[in-house]
Amino acid sequence: MPWKETCPMSERLNFISDWLSKRGSIKGLCDTYGISRETGHKWIRRFKANGKSGLEANSRAPLNHPNATDSKMAELVIAARRAHPTWGPVKLRLWLGDRHPAMALPAASTMGDILTRAGLVKPRRRCRRLRGGQGEVADYGVPNSVWCIDYKGQFRLGDGCMCYPLTVTDGFSRMILCCDGHAGPRSRDTRRSLEEAFKEYGLPDAIRSDNGIPFASTGAARLTMLSVWWVKLGINLQRITPGKPQENGRHERMHRTLKAETARPPAATMKRQQHRFDDWVREFNFERPHAALGGATPASKFEVSSRRYIGEVGDLEYPGHFERRRVRSDGLMRIRGVKVYLSQALGNELVGLLEVEDGRWLVKFGTLELGTYDERSRELKPIGGTRASSKGKRYNEKVSGMCPV
Repeated sequence: MPWKETCPMSERLNFISDWLSKRGSIKGLCDTYGISRETGHKWIRRFKANGKSGLEANSRAPLNHPNATDSKMAELVIAARRAHPTWGPVKLRLWLGDRHPAMALPAASTMGDILTRAGLVKPRRRCRRLRGGQGEVADYGVPNSVWCIDYKGQFRLGDGCMCYPLTVTDGFSRMILCCDGHAGPRSRDTRRSLEEAFKEYGLPDAIRSDNGIPFASTGAARLTMLSVWWVKLGINLQRITPGKPQENGRHERMHRTLKAETARPPAATMKRQQHRFDDWVREFNFERPHAALGGATPASKFEVSSRRYIGEVGDLEYPGHFERRRVRSDGLMRIRGVKVYLSQALGNELVGLLEVEDGRWLVKFGTLELGTYDERSRELKPIGGTRASSKGKRYNEKVSGMCPV
């Protein structure tokens, strides 16, 4: 025969039933059920006052807690989260602290509990961290030491057109200096956006980019018309290792926020999407606390560059012991009577040649070393691991007699 299962509620009901049926005195019933007379009288009182529901166990939690968050404070936290749905409790606490300096704000963990109870926080899947990976290698030093540039992955607008956001940030302060929607990663549109940034913020010491168009090519020193312009302005070129976007990690992280807060869902037209970009940039630069900056805003850490943009510049200058050559519009130039293909990006530009050994010449564009030319082999060897473009390779091999004409 199986054991009979019981519970406190069943025992209370049986006790009250026996009491109503007068099957014994209260003392006798309490002894039978193994409770004190005080407890027996308590359940009788509660049954008389509330009937069967009075026999339910009450919560032992205190009705009032001295450290409980005020309802108005909870409403303030919830309102802040609704205004910034992608911000976490730490960022929200810093943001509220700037706007309510006299208010005693709850801890970030308490604010997180408030948001969780309000259903405004979704559990996030944890990603396994890979050890031994190489992160950013740039030394950002001070404002305008290094600007980072890239095209955020394209997305389709409501009208069916594609949007390619061009972004430029100051590596030190994380200040967003440009966020323009373009129809494609074209050199002309990129230069126009950069000119506006140069006019407003001055020139950086270096620009850091990936190896895609329009920032780099497979030609000499990976130059493009855009990067040639940067060199003439006295800007050093920094390029990440191909396939290593983590070397520009802080810029890539900003892109993730940009996509989440401006392109989900995208706007109907490019003009409306640009309005979203502009509003988001103002908030990111001037309102959004940044954890890596100690809770400060990017704008508070940024300074305009002392190097002003003066517009178009002429030919680059070279020391007196250099020989000078003008590159033709098709990328060819003459070295000791031999036509050598260099790069179409350098069309009509002045390059310098320095004889480093007998019959061996170093070719430079400003301070940038492009390659070495050997008079005996009539071959131009690029510097920096770049390889000659297919057009240049075919032409130089033809001139040197390495392949049949």
